[in-house]
Amino acid sequence: MKPNIIALDIDGTLTDSAKQIPPKTRHILMKAQKEGCRIVLASGRTIPALRRFAEDLHLDEHHGILVAYNGGMAVDVQTGEVLFDRPLQRSQSKSVLEHMKKFNVYPMIDRGDYMYVNNVYAPPIHVDGTEFNVVEYEARGGNFLLCEVKDLAAFADFPIRKILTAGEPDYLLAHYQEMQAPFVDSLSCMFTADFYFEFTAKGVDKAAAIRAALQKISQKKLTVAAFGDSQNDISMIEMADLGVAMGNANAAVKAAADRITLSNDEEGVYETLKDYFA
Repeated sequence: MKPNIIALDIDGTLTDSAKQIPPKTRHILMKAQKEGCRIVLASGRTIPALRRFAEDLHLDEHHGILVAYNGGMAVDVQTGEVLFDRPLQRSQSKSVLEHMKKFNVYPMIDRGDYMYVNNVYAPPIHVDGTEFNVVEYEARGGNFLLCEVKDLAAFADFPIRKILTAGEPDYLLAHYQEMQAPFVDSLSCMFTADFYFEFTAKGVDKAAAIRAALQKISQKKLTVAAFGDSQNDISMIEMADLGVAMGNANAAVKAAADRITLSNDEEGVYETLKDYFA
């Protein structure tokens, strides 16, 4: 069936390696919206970090939905209505941030216009053999001002929807089980890239947020196509009527999908949607 909801991960899915929406993909998403389809941008990114993609696709004209923080919050772009919101408990946030002091990672939390870190001059990490300033990358990607806080655990006395930790990929792979051990039964803990390990409220994932948002906007059955490439996309790919793994997706995502398309640099989203909206 022709989808009337298109749910898209951002990095490695909607955008190419230059972090831009490729032209054919943008064109077919605009066409789908004109035919009454709603677009859901579902990402580990924050709401501010999703805004530029929403603007590029004119989601404000078509009641597009932003699902941020790996499912911690969902917002109607046109009205600003919060369709779903599930932050961590304050005590949980403090416990995670206190526990992270034992590890060689960079915790990051956001509030309003600011992203809070221990060290705004944190040394770069190494990704694919190159140095990568992950704190600057995350701040610029979300249009945040950086603010340095020595003790994030003591500071975190407000609703937090996601605690992001960044580190050397080999280090995270060796230590993530210790990092998540105290919280494995009480929080959702996952990799969203080989240099990112994140904590959200229990049961929070992209699929749960999308379901909650769709229940608010419509009582009728909606046909969902979902596209992704990483571990945090599996829930929405399994939930969708048509779950699509990108050609660059990892093996677990491909195993969960109904269909495997081309990579993000080959316009895999367009390659699938042209069958419905060309």
